[in-house]
Amino acid sequence: MQLPEWTKPALLGAGAGAIALAVIGFNWGGWMTNSSALEMSNEQSTAAMVAALTPYCIQMSKDDPKSFSVLAELKEASSYKRRGIVEKAGWATPLGAEEPDRDLAEACQTALEIDA
Repeated sequence: MQLPEWTKPALLGAGAGAIALAVIGFNWGGWMTNSSALEMSNEQSTAAMVAALTPYCIQMSKDDPKSFSVLAELKEASSYKRRGIVEKAGWATPLGAEEPDRDLAEACQTALEIDA
């Protein structure tokens, strides 16, 4: 079977156009893969949850009878130990959760430093 003479340049042009379209779409067109979209969604939902629950954490610290000693310990601790102190105090454990949330503890200890 003989193909017409124009078939090879047409197929090469179509292939080059498809590649160019994909490169432009993913780099500048805002296209993304499913896994990238899922990762972005998870990051945004975590950020929204932390923003919503940080006031809860601050209020928990104010209502805690041991808050004075915990805040003193927080001020004296090095920066990498502060999140653990907030988690241990229970201030970063949302209602219904059994364990503290790491991101919430980070935000809470930052807000407590600003508050103090």
